Amino acid sequence: MAGLKNWVVAEDVVFKPVVAPWSPEYRLQRPQLTRQVLRSEDLTAFSWGRPLPRYLYLASNQTNAWGHQRGYRIQIDSPLGMHIPLESDMERALSWGRYQLVVTQRKEEEPQSSSIYYQNDIWNPSTAFADFINNETLLGEDLVAWVTASFLHIPHAEDVPNTVTVGNRVGFLLRPYNFFDEDPSIFSPGSIFFEKGQDAGLCSVNPVACTPHLAACVPDLPSFSYQGF
Repeated sequence: MAGLKNWVVAEDVVFKPVVAPWSPEYRLQRPQLTRQVLRSEDLTAFSWGRPLPRYLYLASNQTNAWGHQRGYRIQIDSPLGMHIPLESDMERALSWGRYQLVVTQRKEEEPQSSSIYYQNDIWNPSTAFADFINNETLLGEDLVAWVTASFLHIPHAEDVPNTVTVGNRVGFLLRPYNFFDEDPSIFSPGSIFFEKGQDAGLCSVNPVACTPHLAACVPDLPSFSYQGF
């Protein structure tokens, strides 16, 4: 993120008890924002069942116009999964499935979490993702985020004639978090702004109202024929 030196930052909310000013015999629970820099790989290995911080992002050593570290947030949208039993002889080859998120140092010898050679001998894997997590520092390093997204789909009657997508989404988002100085979409060339009382049909007010019927980028090609046709 904005360079090869990054940090993993977790932000969340905790509740702190405070005395109610108007009733000292009672206590209030005041939400308080916390910020923690996760210093090592072991701290960023979030196994299934371990809650993720509500905000977790990779931050750079650069700042935006407001003085905040420029970064990107990792937001996972995936139902809780079920990993293969740890006592299974196959588990070591599939050890990436233990985690919903892991952040490690980037290394050339760790290009991927699994191997095509598993199909030959999954019980003696040539690559074991769990070995990538060896408590190395994550402070100012070139980092890699390993995200596991999964869901369970059991075929049912409503899948006929096609499976709906509503409610079946899974994946993750990389969202800018203080990376820009403001919402970058305001600079979109397709954006339109007009005020009450202005005629939205005028080209000077609403350029979209005056778009040509044919795209301006259509090339001027010569007439085409194939063997006289």
